Amino acid sequence: MIKNVYTVKQVNTYIKNMFTQDFMLNRIYVKGEVSNCKYHTSGHIYFSLKDESGTIACVMFAGSRSGLSFRMQEGQQVVVLGSVSVYERDGRYQLYAREIILDGAGELYLKFEALKKELEEMGMFAQEYKRPIPRFAKRVGIVTAPTGAAVRDIMNISARRNPYVQLILYPAQVQGDGAAESIVRGIQMLEQQKPDVIIVGRGGGSIEDLWAFNEEIVARAIFECSIPIISAVGHETDTTIADYVADLRVPTPSAAAEMAVYEYLAVEAQMQEFWMRMRKDMVRKIELERQRLEHSALRLKLMHPGQKLNENRQYAADLELRIRNRMHTVLEQKKHQFAIYIEKMKGLSPLEKLNQGYSYTENQQGRNIRRISDTAAGEKIRVYVTDGCIEAEVKEVHDQAWSEAKKED
Repeated sequence: MIKNVYTVKQVNTYIKNMFTQDFMLNRIYVKGEVSNCKYHTSGHIYFSLKDESGTIACVMFAGSRSGLSFRMQEGQQVVVLGSVSVYERDGRYQLYAREIILDGAGELYLKFEALKKELEEMGMFAQEYKRPIPRFAKRVGIVTAPTGAAVRDIMNISARRNPYVQLILYPAQVQGDGAAESIVRGIQMLEQQKPDVIIVGRGGGSIEDLWAFNEEIVARAIFECSIPIISAVGHETDTTIADYVADLRVPTPSAAAEMAVYEYLAVEAQMQEFWMRMRKDMVRKIELERQRLEHSALRLKLMHPGQKLNENRQYAADLELRIRNRMHTVLEQKKHQFAIYIEKMKGLSPLEKLNQGYSYTENQQGRNIRRISDTAAGEKIRVYVTDGCIEAEVKEVHDQAWSEAKKED
């Protein structure tokens, strides 16, 4: 009986695990000639590396394309950084590429990676050391070659965006022997001029052309500079040590000019808008304060002692008028009532009775004689009539029955 029989999958998985556990195969540089290079519609790149002794299959996935700064072609000598692993479905190993550089730049690339790692460990790339770029720079320092597209682009864009910004150019050597030292001198000399921001950069090129910006002395000069620095080295895909150390990295010199020089017309329009808004707010505020002042003045006027005195005077005058009107009304009522009483008194007045043909009789004591018992024969009496008084003497006194009998006779 056959023992220890494994499936194909188990064998491939075992071999893949062996590759995965091998530290050297996880990060390895492989040099060779490009062959069978195919750019797939998915974005992946499939190719092979070959030399005089053999061939190795390679793939660069679309997510790693940022590690490729040129278009691969048949026959190119390249250095590929990646990891070797097993593709289980086919049971073959291949190189999974993360970065690809042309062979001539291989040693420089290794040197670049080593310096980058060293400076990063020293903290020179740390975000806390990055200074903000001034928003409204008046003076901009430029360290670049005096001739070339970079300085022309910066000047043209600066003139278009804001012709009032002063540009200070240090004509540095940016390529070849002594370029790094020239760039360092430019940074140090411009720092003494106290510009608001410094642009350090040049146009694109190969890694050899851009190497001056990968030197440690340039990185330290940028890091130690007291003025904010914008790194604008190369094109979109070019990256240097200066980019990592600088306060701001932009892809091109033109972009550096856009970031360093504010657009005068836009700011002017914005200031005009702010002025209009401020003026409108001031007018509204003044109007509100005027209304508040008028309201306060009205309240003060209402609460003024003179106003209170006038109100009390008016109230007193109103009361006086009301009292007068009331007194007049009451007086008229009393007059009317008195006239009624007079009329009533007239009806009761003896004189009125006298005027109607009646008379008033009283004895010597001044008492009214109303009955026969109030007088006697021989007593003198007075009889009051309308126009005077009659002195008389009582001859006889008879009662009512005698008077009626006398009438019948």
